[in-house]
Formats: sequence, C-alpha cells, structure tokens
Amino acid sequence: MQQQRLSQNLQQKLTPQQIQVIKLLQVPTAQLEQRIKDELEDNPALEEGYEQLENKSDPLEEPETKEQEDLDVTDYLADDDYESFNYYQSNRNEEIPFGFGLKQDESFHDHLIKQLGFRKFNDQDKILAEHLIGMIEEDGYLRRPLLSINDDLAFSKNIFSSVAELESILKRIQDFEPAGIGARDLRECLLIQLRADQSGTRSVEDAEMIIEKYFDDFSKKKYDQLQKKLKLDENSLKAALDEILQLNPKPGNIISSNSNSITNYIIPDYQIKNQEGELIISLNGKNAPDLRVSGDYQNMLKGYAVAKDKTAELKNTVNFIKQKIDAAKWFIDAIKQRQETMLLIMDAIVSKQYDYFLTNDPSDLKPMILKDIAQVTGFDISTISRITSNKYVQTEFGTYLLKDLFTEKMTTDTGEEISANEIKYSLEELCANEDKKKPLSDQKLTDLLNQKGFNVARRTVAKYREQLNLPVARLRKEI
Repeated sequence: MQQQRLSQNLQQKLTPQQIQVIKLLQVPTAQLEQRIKDELEDNPALEEGYEQLENKSDPLEEPETKEQEDLDVTDYLADDDYESFNYYQSNRNEEIPFGFGLKQDESFHDHLIKQLGFRKFNDQDKILAEHLIGMIEEDGYLRRPLLSINDDLAFSKNIFSSVAELESILKRIQDFEPAGIGARDLRECLLIQLRADQSGTRSVEDAEMIIEKYFDDFSKKKYDQLQKKLKLDENSLKAALDEILQLNPKPGNIISSNSNSITNYIIPDYQIKNQEGELIISLNGKNAPDLRVSGDYQNMLKGYAVAKDKTAELKNTVNFIKQKIDAAKWFIDAIKQRQETMLLIMDAIVSKQYDYFLTNDPSDLKPMILKDIAQVTGFDISTISRITSNKYVQTEFGTYLLKDLFTEKMTTDTGEEISANEIKYSLEELCANEDKKKPLSDQKLTDLLNQKGFNVARRTVAKYREQLNLPVARLRKEI
C-alpha cells in the first residue's frame, strides 16, 4: 500500500556567483592571469580598467533627455576582436617580480632528428630511426620493447623489419647527444655515458665494470662487497663511484626542459615585509586586476530603454546583453571576494606564526591546523584548504608553500606543545651530521630525538624521514 508523506529537510544550494568564487579561490596566482584572460575573451561585456563612475546608475533607468540616436547593436555584437591587457597595479598590492621561461624553437625530438641528418642512413633505416626517435620519451628513455615496436611498424605502417635490425639502429641512435639517449633502463643509460667517456682513466674503467657486472650491488650500496669483488682499495672504489655519481640518470631532461614547454617558475601569491618589526602583508598585484563592465554594453541598454519600436529581435539582443553584463558583474565580485578572503586568511596565519615570520627559526613555528584558522576567520575548513593549497608566500628568508606552515601538534617530555616541523628539522640535522660510513638507524634516530625531549615512536621517525625524502640508513651509507 502506497502512502504519501510530507517531510522537511534542509538543503544548501549554491548560487552561480558562490560557485564561481569557490572555483577562483583554489586557483593560484600563476594560473589566475590566464583565467581572467579567458573570461575577457569569452565575455565582451567585461573589460580591463577602472570602473567608470558615470556608469553606476541603472542602465535601464530613463535618461533625462528623450533625444537618442538610433542604436545599431549588430556592430557591437559582431566585434569579437578584443585585445589582451596588462594588469594595473594598485598601491595596495605589489606585483612580485618573477621570471618567464622562453619557448625554444628546437624541441627534444627535433634535436635528435637533426643529428639523424648528419649520419649515414639508407632510406629504410632512416624511416626506422625516425620511428624509434619518436618513441623515445622526454627523459631520454625508450621504454617500449623493440618487439612491440616491430609489430607497430608492420601493422600501422606496413613496414617489415626485425628486432635485430631495430637493435642495430638503436645502438647508432645511442651515439647521439646527449650521451645516454635511447637507453631502455638506468643501467644501460649509465653504461652508454661511461663508454662515451674518452678519458681512459682507471676510475672510468672501474665505474664501467661496476655498472656492467655489479649493478645490483651498486644500487643497494653494498660497497664492502664491491670492494672485495673488484679487489679495489677504498680510494679507488670512491673514485669509481664519483664517476658514476656525475652521470645524468635522465639525459633527455637536458633538452626537454628547454623544449616546447614554458619553464615553470614559482609565482608567490603573497609577500610579507618586515618593516622595523611590523609584518606587512600584501597580495601579488595579479590577484586583483582592475576590471569593469563595458560602458558600450551599458549604453546599449540605455538605447533600448528609449527605443520606440521594441521588436522581438531587439528584445532577444537585450537579453543577451543583460546576461553578459550580469556575468561580468559576477566575475568582478568573485575576484574581489577572492582578494578579501585571501587577505583575511593570510592575516590569521601571520598572526598565528608571527614569531616565525620574524626569525625564520623552526622552533618558533607553532602547531597549526586548518581548523585553527577556520575558527579565527569564521570560514569553513574547506575554504581554508582551497586558499592554502598550491599557494606561496614570499618572505625575506625565501618563498614557502603555505601548506608547509600547517603542522600537527606534538608534546615534549616537559609537557610543552611544539610543532612537528621542529622534530623534522632535528631529524634532518641528525642525518646531515651522522657518520656516513655508519649512518644512524631509525631506532638510533628515535633514541637521539627522545634524548632531546621529543616523545616520538620509531614508526613516527620513519614517517618523518620519508616525508623529508631521506632514505633508510643502508642507502645513506657512503665510503
């Protein structure tokens, strides 16, 4: 038996403007410029520049004079040629200097193809070589098996060769610059570079022997076994290892980092200046460009207000204009809200970590989680997370990721609350100053930290060590 029931429940629905603000909050400054440019291109009612005071009145309000020239809106709507812009920097926000990567004309694969032109290949081999070069990844490695490449050539290009033929051509490509290009694994990459070394020194010969025959011992840092197997004294082994450590494990990066992609630079979202003990917070000027609603589009609506013949076509045109003007206003308000929210949250963070921003001393970094800032600012934790994700602050000591300022709370044996970062810095210092011939185990590191008053377990030390990208003791060993 079916029954109808009435029930009440609360649902929170976001307005389009709120959705737009949420999306803009998580956009870092490095991407905001392009986001605004896209909006300017998509919405002709949005312009760069100061908001014009004379256009503050309602565009549909009846003007004082009844005399109005006929308005040809077709010309306005057909004009899609909007120029780009430069952001105006207000005196409240500084544009923090940063570098630009330059796009290079020659890409990674172009560099290899050019070298192919200087080598003697017959027509068939040249086609195979070009295909192999195309399969080499940006870091310089050829990871697709030659058997699979051979099948690809047969099925997709109707070119029939053999694995042996491809192997022969690959060996010739491996003579290209930079040395190590076309290797199928790290061992082969290092061997190619060592064999390309024409110095003929004993250390290079020993290094080649280590990689060719004892690569597993080398990768696991079993130096004692290497020394016995190669019958080398400690100095000779160290010289051979130094040769290996000078090699490039990713040779393609030498070229691809300057190829067909823009070099990425960190663009700080905030700047903190210390003016005689007072910390001044400012946004990167690119966070707050001057935008306005197009005066031309507002005038179109004024023309409609005095028009005697309001046709259906004209009404449709005006509805389109109003939608674009509303979208422009929403976007301008969203940018302003983004700016205000970012400043409020950063102000709360600086207040919490004031001493740290003055001294850059890790011991001054107080425990702080997202909830702490949410309670101070009144914003939701999700908003704090969006604002602090992928955002950077520039200080007199360097540029830092905001997320790194948030750390869990730890308690010392005296009951004092400290930041987990302070323990990490102590851990990093212990590893930096250890005897590299006998590096400290996780248990020994735990004991030393406990002696300093830090109540941490061995599993916590292991977790922090991994977060600091410090390998286990066996892999930190040196001779």
